[in-house]
Amino acid sequence: MRAAVLGSPIAHSLSPVIHRAAYQALGLDWSYEALDVNSIQLPKFLADMDESWAGLSLTMPLKETVIEHLDEVDELARRVRAVNTVIPTGRGLLGVNTDVYGMVQALNAAGLQGCATATILGAGATARSAVAAAAAMGVTSITVCARRLAAALDLCAVAAEFGVTANPRDLEPAADLLTADLVISTLPGDIAAHWVPFVGAGAGALQDVSYHPWPSPLAGAWPTKVIASGRDLLLWQAAEQVHLMTGQDAPVLQMRAALDAA
Repeated sequence: MRAAVLGSPIAHSLSPVIHRAAYQALGLDWSYEALDVNSIQLPKFLADMDESWAGLSLTMPLKETVIEHLDEVDELARRVRAVNTVIPTGRGLLGVNTDVYGMVQALNAAGLQGCATATILGAGATARSAVAAAAAMGVTSITVCARRLAAALDLCAVAAEFGVTANPRDLEPAADLLTADLVISTLPGDIAAHWVPFVGAGAGALQDVSYHPWPSPLAGAWPTKVIASGRDLLLWQAAEQVHLMTGQDAPVLQMRAALDAA
């Protein structure tokens, strides 16, 4: 069987390292590649998939564009409008979101068991998954910070679907925005670095989805120890993908060791 991560650019991806470690630990003679596929190439790639495929991982810019090419999309992925996993089934191609699971597990592993307020920096596909993850952690109020008001309002609408109150703000760094129980940055590390002068106000948990270099400037300055990295997210979302593709429990310890060694 074979699997792959698709995206463009893709050479930087650590997904092959993690998935191959899982297959080895499970005793599976499977392959996993990183393939440079853009939005224009994606429909043909999906149409050409045969029975040798166990599944696909997706990264930017495909998490949103893939949806119209799938036969089914699970409820969570539909609500956040972001698919990062494609599973062939007897009914066609199923789109799933494991990013939400990955964020929740990463935060739990970092020591956060629940919270009431959150600030989300950014408003793309990963930020929509962050809204769902925050809701799953018990958050009832979110502040969304984005460059464009329309993007922030879109994220607020996603939050409403999960019964969470959300308020839009611009992306201008401010200390009051870092006082939430949970701050999730979906920004590139160099952009999130603009918030570093204000981290003294931070008293809660941080999920920073960037992972290279690590620690990011924001994570390196964060005043508490409850920090989940982009690598933690990568590990846990991949663990759920391995479970979906193989039907077996993911060997998380071996996957973590491979990721740490990469």
